[in-house]
Amino acid sequence: MSTTERRQKVLRSHPRLSLVQQCKLLNIHRSGLYYRPRSESPLNLRLMKAMDEYFLEHPYYGAERMTDYLNLDLGYRVNVKRIRRLYKLMGLQAIYRKPRTTIRDPKSYKYPYLLKDLKIERPDQLWQTDITYIPMLRGFMYMNAIIDVHSRKILNWSISNSMDKEWCIELLEDTIAKYGAPEIHNSDQGSQYTSTQYIDVLKGHNIQISMDGKGRALDNIYIERFWKSIKYEKIYLNPPNGGLDLYQMVREYIEFYNTKRRHTEIGKVPPDQIYNTKKMAS
Repeated sequence: MSTTERRQKVLRSHPRLSLVQQCKLLNIHRSGLYYRPRSESPLNLRLMKAMDEYFLEHPYYGAERMTDYLNLDLGYRVNVKRIRRLYKLMGLQAIYRKPRTTIRDPKSYKYPYLLKDLKIERPDQLWQTDITYIPMLRGFMYMNAIIDVHSRKILNWSISNSMDKEWCIELLEDTIAKYGAPEIHNSDQGSQYTSTQYIDVLKGHNIQISMDGKGRALDNIYIERFWKSIKYEKIYLNPPNGGLDLYQMVREYIEFYNTKRRHTEIGKVPPDQIYNTKKMAS
């Protein structure tokens, strides 16, 4: 049976088996359920690619400053309304270079940020997760990943053509099933991570919940660094031609990233060496 035929057998409303369980039984990666890239006009795709590359280096650029960059530096003729829409579509949120002095509405801040002054000493003490936009030759997709902060190991990942909460919940549950629950889970305040269903999974495993302040993407710095690495070292060099191509590229890169790429901050060794050694010792 081909991979395509196996994907067609997956039932999203199966009465007993979750999507993750069905994918395991059929020996397919759950990302295969979301392989069709989303499309936009050719102009918007060019704008989004340029915005993605520039935003990695300038995460404090909001829609107005990005509009100026696109028009004045790259020669486009676009208005800020279009760029605001694309920011939302791409999931981009500008960070603030200095803390805001206004009082935050308590209802808009779900859980406290627990990482300040936290000493990270062991695997599975802290996981971080995030979603990023992935440009392709024709269209675009999203990638979701979970990183173990102590070792920098990418524990799990998935690609999709939407950013719905069910997709994020599947990834979280699959990762916990494979590695056990972390002590702390850190994310931004995106609607996927603040949803009742996502929070219930964390609480059900007695995981401490940490969330970044709004507009403070650098609170989630470790996963942000990974996004920069995979885009500059893989995606931008050879943009994927379709969802299957993207899946293969991501799989190859993460295998390299976890097992061969040496990270200065963890002693110039690959993440797997740190994660597996310390897990065995604990």
